[in-house]
Parts: sequence; C-alpha cells; structure tokens
Amino acid sequence: MLTDAQKQQIRTIHQQLKCQLPGYQPRPAQNKLIAEIASIIAGHYDRHDRIGLIEAGTGTGKSLAYILGTLPYALSQKKTVIIATATVALQEQLVTKDLPFFHQHSGLSFNFTLVKGRQRYACIERLQQHIQQPMLFASTAPEPEHQRLLQRLWEAWRERRWLGDRDSLPEPVSDALWFSLQADAHHCSKTQRRHLTCPFHLARAEIIDSQVLVVNHSLLLSDILTGGGVLPAPADCIYVIDEAHHLAVCGRELLSASAQVSDNAQWLEKLRKNLQTLQAILPDTSLRDILKLDDTVSDFHAALKPVERSLPGFLSQWFVSKEQTDYRFKHAALPKLWQQQAQVIWQSAQKAAGSCEKLLTELQTTVAEQKSATAKAAKQGYTLLQELAYARQRFEQQHTLWQLLHQEQKEPAWQARWISKDIPEQAVDRASPLLHLHATPLSASLPLETAFFSQAFAVILCSATLTALNSFDYAKRELGLTEHAGLQCLQVDSPFAYHEKAEILLPKTRCEPTDPAFTDELIRLLPAYLTEKEGSLVLFASYWQMQQVATALRQSGFSLLVQGEASRQALLQLHAQQVKAGNKSILMGTQSFSEGLDLPGDLLTNLIITKLPFAVPTSPLEEALSEAISARGGNAFLQLSIPATAKKLVQSCGRLLRQEHDHGRIVILDRRLVSKTYGKAMLDALPPFRRRIEY
Repeated sequence: MLTDAQKQQIRTIHQQLKCQLPGYQPRPAQNKLIAEIASIIAGHYDRHDRIGLIEAGTGTGKSLAYILGTLPYALSQKKTVIIATATVALQEQLVTKDLPFFHQHSGLSFNFTLVKGRQRYACIERLQQHIQQPMLFASTAPEPEHQRLLQRLWEAWRERRWLGDRDSLPEPVSDALWFSLQADAHHCSKTQRRHLTCPFHLARAEIIDSQVLVVNHSLLLSDILTGGGVLPAPADCIYVIDEAHHLAVCGRELLSASAQVSDNAQWLEKLRKNLQTLQAILPDTSLRDILKLDDTVSDFHAALKPVERSLPGFLSQWFVSKEQTDYRFKHAALPKLWQQQAQVIWQSAQKAAGSCEKLLTELQTTVAEQKSATAKAAKQGYTLLQELAYARQRFEQQHTLWQLLHQEQKEPAWQARWISKDIPEQAVDRASPLLHLHATPLSASLPLETAFFSQAFAVILCSATLTALNSFDYAKRELGLTEHAGLQCLQVDSPFAYHEKAEILLPKTRCEPTDPAFTDELIRLLPAYLTEKEGSLVLFASYWQMQQVATALRQSGFSLLVQGEASRQALLQLHAQQVKAGNKSILMGTQSFSEGLDLPGDLLTNLIITKLPFAVPTSPLEEALSEAISARGGNAFLQLSIPATAKKLVQSCGRLLRQEHDHGRIVILDRRLVSKTYGKAMLDALPPFRRRIEY
C-alpha cells in the first residue's frame, strides 16, 4: 500500500513538474492515470497480481504519468523501472526529453539508461583494423573516401563526440559497412581486456547503476523468454510496457523459427573444407574439437537427408501452381517421416552448434595472439571466423526449428507450420527452388504468463489502442492474462474535443470493397475529397489497389506522394515542405502508414480511409489461427477478424488529431460500416467525432 508520505511525495513532484511545463493545461485524465498506476504497483488492489491494462487516449500525457506513477515507489522499494516501447521514436522521446525533464525537476536522484542490442554498437578494434589493414575486409583496394569516413569515425570516438553506437553516428554509414563494424559475441568478448572499454560493454556497465532502463519490446522479451541475463530478474522490476498492443505479436515472433530444408549439402561441404584449413591454423590441442565438429556435421547431415530425399515426392502435391509460394500443413500435421526425424535432427544440430561455438572461441584467441601474422594469414583467420559464425547460426536455426516441430500437435493445433519456396525470379539461376520450413506458435500467451507476468513484481501495460470494440477481452486472451483475478483494466479518454474538432464522413458508395468494381469506384469518388489546399493522407488496405488508383489520379492531373516510391522519411519531408508552402499535398500509403505516423497541425486535416483494414486470411499464420478457432467450435470472423479490424480502424483514425488544437475530417469509403451488423459497433468504438452518414 502507498503510505500517506508516498502519496504526498507524488503530489508534490507533480506540482513541481506542472510549474515547469510551458503553457501547462490541467489534465484530469493524467491525474487519474498517476493515481491508478501508483495504486496498482503498490498492491492496493491485489498484493500478488500487480498488473494493469490501461488504454489512454492521445493527449493524456501518459509518458509523464507512468514515470511519476512508478518511479517514486520503485526507488523506495529498491526496484528497477523498465520501460519497454515498440518504436525508436518513443525511446528517443523518453531518453532525450521526458526522463531528463523529470530528473531535473522532480528532486529525485536516479540514473536512466537506454539499453540496446549488441548489433547497435560498433567494435572499435574492428574500426581500427579497417583503417590499418583494409585488405582484411575487401578483395580490392577500398575507396579513399571510404577510408576517410572510417578515420573520421575513429577520431569522433577518440574525442568522445560519438558514443560508438549506430544511433549517434556523426554521419551516415551504409548497412554493409555497419555490418562489418558491429560488435559480436565472439570478437568482442568481455573476457578479453582490450574489449573492456568497447561501446557495448561500457553501455552494459551502465545498467548496474541505473534505476530506469529503456528498452524495446524485442530485447525485453528475448531476455525474459530465452534467459538473456542482460536485465535484472523480473521479481526485482516494475515494468511499464508502452505501445503494449504490439507485445503479443512480438512474443510470438521471438518464439518462431525457420530454416532451410533443401540444398543444405553445399554449405555443409564448405564447412568441412574450412575444417581442414582450421587444422593448419589452430594449435594441436584443438584437433580433438575439430574432429568432433566434423563428426557432428556428419550426424546432422545424415539426420536431415531422409527429409530432403522425401521432398520431390511431396512438392507436386503441395505446390499446384507456379505462383504458389507457401504450403501450410493443416492442423500442423507434418509428414510422418519428418515427425519421426525431428528429435534426432534438433539434437544433432544442437551438438553441431555447440562444437562451432567452442572452435570459434579457440580461433578468436589464436587470431588475437598472432601479432606478427602476415596480411594473408590474418585475412584467412578473419574469414574463417565469419564462416564459422555463419555455420553456427545455421545450426542454431535448425535446432530451434526442429525442436518446435518435435512437439506433437493435436486438433486444435497450437502451432502454424508451413513450407515456402523461392518465387521464380529468385530461383532463376537454380535447378530447383530453395525451400524453407517454418513453425510459429499461434499465441505467446502461455510463455508470457509463466515467464513474465507471474514472475514480475509489477507490470503496467498501456497503449492508445488496447481495447477492441470497447472490451479488454481480446487483449487479455492475447497476453495470457485471463486467469489473473487481480488484473486492473482502465480506460482513460483523451482530453481532445473530438466532437468540436473533427467529423467522420461516410459518403454513399455504389458498391462494397469486396466488389471487383470497387477500385473504379475509388477512382470516381476520391477527386471530390482531394480538392482543398490541405494536408491529406489516403490509406489503402491493398498495395496493388493503391497503385491502380494512384496511376488513374495522376492521369487526371493529381500530384501524389506514394508509399514505396521514396523512403518514408523522404515522403514525409516533401509532404511537410508542400503544406508549409501553402500548397496541397496528398500522401498515399498502406496499413504501415496507419500507425506511428505523426502529422500534427496542418500537415494532416483530411484523412481518407478507403477500406476497413480486414486482414486477408491467406497467410499461413492467419489460416492456422482461423482453423484453430473453428476446431474449437468458434467463429473465426467474429472472434479474430472483427476485433483485430476494429483496433486497426481506431489506430488509423488516430492519425488525425495529434495535438489539442488539431482539426479536420475523416472520410471512410467503406459502406460496410452501415450495411453490416458489426458496423455500428466499430463506429461506436471510435472517439466521439461528429458523424455525417450519407445513407
């Protein structure tokens, strides 16, 4: 329970922060958020289930609310606050704006750190090697400008103008160059003294002294679900999961696996040849480990061969057309031979990965100790390190995949399993297409519940879109929270005057989006709603349909900024330039533009949604989800499609009003909001905009 002194401390800090915010407006919603979050984590509602699902609308000030609602109590209990977000933009806002402001004006003493994955950091030793021995990393002489860039990076690091991470680079670096510079577990081991002051290890050392850690969802769940050991134990942490509507999908992706199931002989044979070279480089004491890896490679290949031999007999049954790229195994039922081989494949792959790991360590030590090696010998050593690391990764993929496939499935299955092949353009130079096998759990709810929610001291999950059709039931099922009796669910409305600031317009259309004539209908209707000099965003559910409409509108004289024709950032910059110059600007995008796109003020006053964002149930995962619901006697459309679409529609409409003084209209060209029984529920789940329905 919060003591009276703790409650007063929170009130005092809140008052201090208000005084420092320019143009502060009273926010009753924020006050409610702070009080409820503090009560949940202090065990006011339940001493064991300190979990809250909180939907907070745009403009409620939830970032400041959850910092104030958690941090004073966390410091008093010596708990670490971990804030997890889905986007880089929100992480940057927290560590460059919100937390520094709170630290300056709250009077609390604490440290905060942004925790990123290893691949976001450069290895400074590799940077120096690029400069001193460029031929180690290239087959031809590097460009002079390339070398000058590397020299500038080294000087920026030495003078502490660069933190050694990708996000603070003083100038752009290509993906290919960064890949050759980034830290990895073997080359940048903390056990080697010369790497103790590397950017990655310096950043990790800050975790120990920080009371607030900012991470992304993937790093958080990877650490919890796979035992990464980077973050403190869940029992010692108070978690704030912002943008929590992404968490379930992120968990499922982390628990998924895929691996190449055909044509493995080529890379395995290359690995065997590399073992012969390794024998000449490594000391005699490593011979036993080299022979062991050779044996485990043979065992793995022997285990996988029956599966590869069976493929030709199945492919003509599974892939009935040249265009088909996926075949899903109904109810996750694999061919009997594959199911029988699964255990021996994953066990042999695990042993091979372990043997690669051991030799990588030995080779790294040898390369580091060869100070007087010739340039040719040094390059050979680094090449072998890359090849061994690549082989280890391939074995780990096979191990993870076949371990999942070893788990038997009964109807209704809890996994989706499918095989995919390269499309003809990708396989043009091959006698047969490459085949990959995939497995993914239909839900991450059980692992999330057992490894996370049941172990954490307290968890606050918040988002502007956690409910579906004004209910938290969908989120509870996705996250595995249905059995948590102490779970607190809270909706806090946005302070925006939706009814005054914007309207939803449903124009009369001639046909529904399922009609083949709907694309022509969009081409007929859209010009009437794109005439004003304003910032417009047109959202499509289909990339193909967007292209067809864009082509037709351009022929009619419209100037358009279309997703895919330039980078997202470039399109947004052009859009902003045109609007600020007083000109009309029309952005066109698909579903990825319906979330995380921030166009405040005049940058967006006209939002057009061409079609309700129903997911087309053609992907193997979506088909498997529908199949599992039907197998339980449920209705996949009502239980899966309707709630998911309602959430996406709320997110799409959320693009319009981003600040209190924003205004505009939303045009929805999908008559199913009027003609179908679910339409009214979807409209009622939206913020209280004015409505104009022309039916």
